[in-house]
Amino acid sequence: MAYRILRKFAVLKDNTRFYSSGLKKCTLIPGDGIGPEISAAVQKIFETAKVPIEWESVDVNPVRGPDGKFGIPQAAIDSVNRNKVGLKGPLMTPVGKGHRSLNLALRKEFNLYANVRPCRSLEGYKTLYDDVDVITIRENTEGEYSGIEHEIVDGVVQSIKLITEEASTRVAEFAFKYAIENGRKKVTAVHKANIMRMSDGLFLRCCREAAEKFPQVKFEEKYLDTVCLNMVQDPGKYDVLVMPNLYGDILSDMCAGLVGGLGLTPSGNIGLNGALFESVHGTAPDIAGQDKANPTALLLSAVMMLRYMGLNDKALQIETACFDTIKEAKYLTGDLGGKAKCSEFTNEICKRIEASNK
Repeated sequence: MAYRILRKFAVLKDNTRFYSSGLKKCTLIPGDGIGPEISAAVQKIFETAKVPIEWESVDVNPVRGPDGKFGIPQAAIDSVNRNKVGLKGPLMTPVGKGHRSLNLALRKEFNLYANVRPCRSLEGYKTLYDDVDVITIRENTEGEYSGIEHEIVDGVVQSIKLITEEASTRVAEFAFKYAIENGRKKVTAVHKANIMRMSDGLFLRCCREAAEKFPQVKFEEKYLDTVCLNMVQDPGKYDVLVMPNLYGDILSDMCAGLVGGLGLTPSGNIGLNGALFESVHGTAPDIAGQDKANPTALLLSAVMMLRYMGLNDKALQIETACFDTIKEAKYLTGDLGGKAKCSEFTNEICKRIEASNK
């Protein structure tokens, strides 16, 4: 249940669902570094599970626009707009002027307003914490990541934090609907309205108003620093967390650290008319092409995608095979303390899927 996404958000403007029982075309952005390897692993596992998906692989290597800045190729934009659902490997953004973050650009291009990150303890990989089961829901389009910055005078730069009622209400209501759909009991609004009284105050007010619409879900308000402190002491205090963009970026990574890191953590970006699921770890260029990468995060993100599309049986089959492989701990990759290759880990998952089909 922890990886289930609200299917009702998979609706087009004419209120018809974009998926059907037939073959569905999905955009695949393999990514940089280890991206192509882990994307190929996911494709192999999906093929073994006979998932009714046809992949449309696209290149998002930045292209220079009329303004001299680099952005997403139009072919990639057209693919996502056409298919309404996609899977993305890790992308690298070059450091320096003229280069926009492609991850940020994708979220803005397709108005992917809610980022959902389930953080769940996995049997077979021991961490300092047991039984972690937390969902972070992050407003994905504004806040400090709005990209509104300018230099006032030499040596003084101003960065604008943008908070709107529309975006705050949208993500707050999404969090409560997600909680109901997934059998969660509580939503916690994470904020610093005691300091940023207007911006975070507006976000908090929208969360309070959303809570009134969903009285069956318990609601609480917590300061960001308090949540961080409590989270490392007892993650069981929290269930679903909803927060503005920057807080969500930081807190979701911290929660991932509780269960073993970003290599085990899936992520989904939900928009008004579609969604993009992704691994949120780095490109790991130091091990690219060496068959050492761990495809778990991208695979579990793909499982989220299947549930979003209503392919729940296939999602459960793949997820179970993945979890059982990790639990057995015989084919763990190097980042999990094992010695298995990416291909060996992938093959073991495929074997378990084949066995479940018999």
